Amino acid sequence: MAVLETDLKSEPKRPAVTAPPKASRIEKIEVSRHKLPLDPPLAAAWDSRPREAFDVTIVRVTTADGAVGIGAGTGLEGIEAYLDLFIGHDPLDLERHNAVLANIDFHGGRPWPLDVALWDLAGKIRKQPVWRLLGGGLGIVQCYASTGVLRGKKALVDAARALTGKGFPAIKIRLHRADWREDIALLEAVAIAVNGKAELLVDCNQGWRMPWDAEPCWTYHQALAAAWELKRIGVYWMEEPVHHGDVKAMAALRGATGLRIAAGEMTRGEHALRDLVDRNAVDVLQPDATLTSGVLGLKRLARRAAEKDVAFSPHTWGSGIGLLVNAHVFAGCGGGPWLEYPIDPPEWTPERRDFMLAKPVQANKDGCIELSEAPGFGIELDEERLVSCRVE
Repeated sequence: MAVLETDLKSEPKRPAVTAPPKASRIEKIEVSRHKLPLDPPLAAAWDSRPREAFDVTIVRVTTADGAVGIGAGTGLEGIEAYLDLFIGHDPLDLERHNAVLANIDFHGGRPWPLDVALWDLAGKIRKQPVWRLLGGGLGIVQCYASTGVLRGKKALVDAARALTGKGFPAIKIRLHRADWREDIALLEAVAIAVNGKAELLVDCNQGWRMPWDAEPCWTYHQALAAAWELKRIGVYWMEEPVHHGDVKAMAALRGATGLRIAAGEMTRGEHALRDLVDRNAVDVLQPDATLTSGVLGLKRLARRAAEKDVAFSPHTWGSGIGLLVNAHVFAGCGGGPWLEYPIDPPEWTPERRDFMLAKPVQANKDGCIELSEAPGFGIELDEERLVSCRVE
């Protein structure tokens, strides 16, 4: 059948199809390393060598139009060999970047501070804080106070009382003395002093060791004996009770005592973290976006944890940038019940922890971090301080 000329003229004109504008590409990535001297040194419970300096690596990702994303972490050894895998790419292709970083994690060191910089950049391009990009509706994060030093009885009790007075609803105490029964006696003194005003969390520091530390991690039966004592005292959770890879022992410990088990802070790889959840080994999952799987990986893990009724509470012991990043993930992905807030003066203060920032990340009188509406992670660097402590 022939088509009449009038029929052709009466057809509505279709709008011309135009390609969306191209995003500005990644033009350069800069990595700088910085060292803050510590006096007094930090005698961390998990480290047999007192730390006389605090090392931080800063990453800056710059696009062709001048937008800059900032990230930070420790190490990043060998990352320079892989930076060409990102130059020239769309900064908003976060799925692609996450996959490449996971490959680098397998072949080299932990590259996730670069992921942090890419997400900070994405937030700036989209003019949104990361916690909103992740789907969060409220930028207020409830924290627990996380101590890090093994102290004597009086000093430990005084510290716990002071932190309770600052409004923190929970306090984490470290175990790692030569005899764990001494740890238990000190913990009992803290429980009496706090008198139910804050929940007590315990980190056994048995999940991993520093490179020079040949002390074995607890066996299941050692952890079981300690767990019964912690349950008697009324501890809310028992963290890192055995080697991080001993999923079977964690699940058995949880089943035998009914005590909440927390783990995952240094576990490497998203699948290994998912395994902790799927095999009913933990009640609290504690990955860190600057150490493993990045922001997108933690978003997936938070979703998996929620499906299994496992609490999602990221590890944050590191720099103020790491604290900010994981606070955004916590707020955006529905973390709970609390986020870790590292504080243990005089060795570990917000000013030391956050020396790279223009202002330290402070918890308010209720023990909460209030995230801003600034795009990205809201990172403001203290450039003069970074110049003064830069190392080549």
